[in-house]
Amino acid sequence: MQEQLTPLFGDYELLDSGHFEKLERFGRFVTRRPEPQAIWRPSLPDEEWRRADASFLRDARSDERGEWRLRPGVPDRWTVSYPLGGTTLRLRLGLTSFKHVGLFPEQAANWEFIYDRCRRMTDDRIAPRVLNLFAYTGGATLAARAAGAETTHVDSVKQVVTWARENMEQSGLDGVRWIVEDALKFVQREVRRGNRYNGIILDPPAYGRGANGEKWILEDNIGEMLECCARLLEPTHAFLVLNLYSMGLSSTLARTAVRQAFGAPREEQWGELCFTDRTGKQLPLGTYYRFTR
Repeated sequence: MQEQLTPLFGDYELLDSGHFEKLERFGRFVTRRPEPQAIWRPSLPDEEWRRADASFLRDARSDERGEWRLRPGVPDRWTVSYPLGGTTLRLRLGLTSFKHVGLFPEQAANWEFIYDRCRRMTDDRIAPRVLNLFAYTGGATLAARAAGAETTHVDSVKQVVTWARENMEQSGLDGVRWIVEDALKFVQREVRRGNRYNGIILDPPAYGRGANGEKWILEDNIGEMLECCARLLEPTHAFLVLNLYSMGLSSTLARTAVRQAFGAPREEQWGELCFTDRTGKQLPLGTYYRFTR
């Protein structure tokens, strides 16, 4: 089933978007940063945008890097909360030189899916094992762990894994298995070991580097990654979540690639992750495909 997803996230709001920027509220603070898909005009007056607590200024010599300009008294890191089941995820934000803040709030729609699937398994007396690849600061990891899953978190950047561990501790959770390694190398080794998982989460970047300089190019490597994951996923009582953030890659493309590797699932869902700003403009923030079997 094709569907757009917009999560309910009390500590996050898309205030406005336009002129290739977005104005967002994270908890008590408002940020202003680039957004390549906001091709329309902003709706709020310029004064609202200028009042942002933190604004990202691009470096003229780089398409990606820049620096944040903060209003007096605004911290460069703070925490937001997301209630999930019987727990509350507490996630630290940090203003990075790549415009990111350590949180993709649209992914909360997938956190709900992951939590729900893991709880169903535990209720059926199945001990779920979940693998989160390209796992960043761990929102999906914590969703699985909060539902009682044995969870493995894989990312090639040590500082990001440390950030995820801090989020786990702030959320009152423990027991996650942390792996600092190239994701493709890890799954290749897991296939050789004969390991299996009940849930696999994939959030691959368009380009990336492994812990030892391995090169990741999504279009070149996603096929092998999916084939390895197909050998790791249990044949029943299992789910998969795939996110794509590269512009131009559709959810239909994700569905076709996954079905070739895994076969036809029992239930599937695909589409865009979106937020709607205060004036009704809907901003797509990535595509997803997920299934259960």
